[in-house]
Amino acid sequence: MRNALIATAVLMAVSPTLLGAFHASGARGTWGMIVTVFFVFFPASSAVTLPSPLLAKLAIEARPGREGSSLGIVMAAGSVGAIFGAILAGFVALPLIGSTLTFAACGAAALLCLPFLRGEKPGNKAITAAAVVFVAFVGFAGTPACQFESGLSCLYIDKRGPEVRLVSDGTLQASERRVPASQDDMTVGLGLSYTEWLWARMDQDLGPNATVLFVGGGGYTLPTKLLESRPEARAVAVEIDPLVTDVVRAHMPRAGAMIARTGYDPFREGEGRLGLVHQDGRVYLDETRQKFDAVVMDAFSSGSVPAHLVTVETFARLRDIVEGPVYVNLIDTEDGPLARGVHAILRSLFARVEIAEGAWSDRSRANILFAASDKPLAPLDNLPKGYRTTQISESRAFTDDRGWVGHR
Repeated sequence: MRNALIATAVLMAVSPTLLGAFHASGARGTWGMIVTVFFVFFPASSAVTLPSPLLAKLAIEARPGREGSSLGIVMAAGSVGAIFGAILAGFVALPLIGSTLTFAACGAAALLCLPFLRGEKPGNKAITAAAVVFVAFVGFAGTPACQFESGLSCLYIDKRGPEVRLVSDGTLQASERRVPASQDDMTVGLGLSYTEWLWARMDQDLGPNATVLFVGGGGYTLPTKLLESRPEARAVAVEIDPLVTDVVRAHMPRAGAMIARTGYDPFREGEGRLGLVHQDGRVYLDETRQKFDAVVMDAFSSGSVPAHLVTVETFARLRDIVEGPVYVNLIDTEDGPLARGVHAILRSLFARVEIAEGAWSDRSRANILFAASDKPLAPLDNLPKGYRTTQISESRAFTDDRGWVGHR
């Protein structure tokens, strides 16, 4: 048991470093995650379970004649620990101290069990001391897994080159172009081509005093562009992670300035120009009574769209609260299952659906963009570089019961 606890402590402490190494080596997508989880977490998970049979044996021997209840207590303790451990890690430890210190703390907890072992031969003190030093060193001197971290997001700000970029969970989420002071016209420079397409559509489709809902705050570049370009326009941005908003406020110049100048909490402060809602997008859609002139669905989790935001029920609710166009951004392979399912949803609910796709990446994935409306949508005169209109095959529309096998 002693060796199992020491192995658990060391493996837990080194997990963030191994995660970074696998990510840097190019482990991506579903298979990349499977391989990473197997090699990073499986050894520690196996080691931490080794003491369980011995603990069950000791509990049974300690209460002769009450074997059933003794074993039940051990199993219940394990279940309670798993529940509260998940809550403590996700909602307390990760937001406060980050993943590196959280893993090190788990390793330290395993080492703290060593003095309570009974009936075993004393272990090698040098090995135990080395494990303690290693866990402490990794915890306090190890490289943080993220520049900014919460229980929901791992964020980086990249200020190299002519753009300021926001990266979330390894996926580029937003970008602002830096503008020299001599050329500054006080408008945000959209750094990602898909946002240029969305803005071109919005600029052509919407009136001067439009109220637009953005599901997925990201870098807040599109809400900023809307409010800068239309002084009478209003926006509500629904972003599930408050950390994203805080990082944008501090590090994305134009969007941060717009949040500071016009941002408000719709639930507390009445009316303003840029409503900031930190809530799951589906929950907000189901509960809001506000009406909008258009909506931009641009929510992502680790490079994919949350499954509960791409169902017939979600877009049927959008029809109830949105009077104009519905814009959707997603990332998929050519004529991929996610794009086909979303296309089927929009075709079933709206009279007209326009589709565009961007340039294909090395992983054969691209931004697939939709504009759906019951009214005619005039074609764009100029598409962003690398974009073209496209067609998508017929498919089954996703529902809450039979949805997209993505992030849930």
